[in-house]
Amino acid sequence: MPITRPVLILAIMGLATALHAAAPAELAAALASFRQDPPPGWSYTQTIMAGGKSTVERCDAARPEFARWTLLRKDGRAPNDDENRTYRETRTQRSRAGTAPRLAEQLDPATARLVSQDALRAVYECRLRSADSGDRTAGHLVATITIRRPTGAIERVELASNGAFRPAIGVEITSLRTTLDYDVPSDGRPALPRGVETRLRGAAFWFKSLDADMTITFTDYVRATPLGPRNDDRR
Repeated sequence: MPITRPVLILAIMGLATALHAAAPAELAAALASFRQDPPPGWSYTQTIMAGGKSTVERCDAARPEFARWTLLRKDGRAPNDDENRTYRETRTQRSRAGTAPRLAEQLDPATARLVSQDALRAVYECRLRSADSGDRTAGHLVATITIRRPTGAIERVELASNGAFRPAIGVEITSLRTTLDYDVPSDGRPALPRGVETRLRGAAFWFKSLDADMTITFTDYVRATPLGPRNDDRR
């Protein structure tokens, strides 16, 4: 007997309900309020260290989008004029490029399982969905999410490869791990990012090392009053 349109719609609705039910309520609630980057309206200092280089930059959320970033230090010293000019051009290009995929949208809560729990924390694991058709990395990662139970907020996300994989021809990643840490909400402050660490091990065409480590720290948060239009507030 052919499947009629109403029956097909009901079947899809039933599948969606089943997938939603498979996601633990605690995890779903935490993901609903989760933001991986600093929230709009907050100024902060960001320090990036990678490959023996360091960059310290300040985001002033009270300024318009294309003028809010300032380079404070480069490799432990004040930047020169050329470095400031290059920095401003690079930051403008990043703003025009759009936004990166949101982590919460890539997590697949239907695959979630509770790993451990106590009165203070709950730890879940789940798989990732690809951000687009060209994403050959997400399917090889497992997310471990730690929830601070008294606040219901996520305090750590770890993304780790579950084995070696090849995201492109001639490229092999033997291990990949990224951790994102957050301060829990308190005294009117939302969950604010505290740091990111990434560790990559791999090779290209069997002889070129792709090994890389990077840390990003967020400090000196201040709530700001915007002076101009904020495109990110409308996302």
